[in-house]
Amino acid sequence: NTVSSVVVKASIAVMDLLSETTELRDKVEANTMRFRKGMTEAGFDIKPGVHPIVPIMLYNAKLSQDIARDMYAEGIYVIGFYYPVVGKGLARIRVQLSAAHEFEHVDKAIAAFTKVGRKYDILGKTKEEIIAKYGE
Repeated sequence: NTVSSVVVKASIAVMDLLSETTELRDKVEANTMRFRKGMTEAGFDIKPGVHPIVPIMLYNAKLSQDIARDMYAEGIYVIGFYYPVVGKGLARIRVQLSAAHEFEHVDKAIAAFTKVGRKYDILGKTKEEIIAKYGE
């Protein structure tokens, strides 16, 4: 089967936009670096990398759900992932930064995570310490 002309034209338009400027890509990168730096400085265990999908490691399924619920109460929508979506004992909250976010949104998320992280006493804790307190 051939690709429809609408899909081809839309794809060409996207490529043209991407070729004109790196503004959106640069914004995603800036948001990502700001979020990763702020979360690391706050004491969260995050998977290293430079990509805009940032896993905040929690290691316990219930903890990931409790923190996601509390983040929602703070005005931040995140989802906790746990087994079988991720490996057993590797529960996390996955945050995805985008060019639609402004620095104020990123900072609000970091502040909310920090507040909730303090509540559960996970800031600056190692994987082993979190598992000792909450289990796998």
